[in-house]
Amino acid sequence: MSAPINLNKHRKARAKAAKKAQADENTVRFGRTKAEKEANKAQAAKATRDLDGHKRET
Repeated sequence: MSAPINLNKHRKARAKAAKKAQADENTVRFGRTKAEKEANKAQAAKATRDLDGHKRET
């Protein structure tokens, strides 16, 4: 006869593994590195500065 298992632990471990798999999938789908985010932010700031520099004073 095999040793009894705790079904609550098994259920929670399975749920935790499913959440981890979903998180990994979302990271691949939506994740960007911090460097990429900062580069995009700097690029947007430069575009705003350039546009403001071309505005006429009225």
